[in-house]
Amino acid sequence: MILYYFYPPQTYRDRKTLEYTCHTAFFVSIVVVQWADLIICKTRRNSVFQQGMRNWALNFGLVFETVLAAFLSYCPGMDKGLRMYPLKFVWWLPAIPFMLAIFIYDEIRRFYLRRNPGGWLEQETYY
Repeated sequence: MILYYFYPPQTYRDRKTLEYTCHTAFFVSIVVVQWADLIICKTRRNSVFQQGMRNWALNFGLVFETVLAAFLSYCPGMDKGLRMYPLKFVWWLPAIPFMLAIFIYDEIRRFYLRRNPGGWLEQETYY
């Protein structure tokens, strides 16, 4: 997006290509953040590091969601129907800090749940 300020699109088509590329990047960022959401929903109290990743249905879901996002982004012809444009690899990365923030927050929350069962935090955040 910084390049937009230095090299603004000149034509309507260039502006629409930039807009649809941003829509695709937004979709991919949702997929990346959903990786953490799916992993933290595995268990209520145990850490992911204690439980591990032995659930093959969950692992398949993570891989399938990622492959589907890549397919929708990079498959030829998607710019015509769904208006999704190919992304550079670095455009997958901006969502990673948010994914890590969600994951770290939930690990800390579960740590305190294990330390203080039945406490205020459990009553307010335990679903």
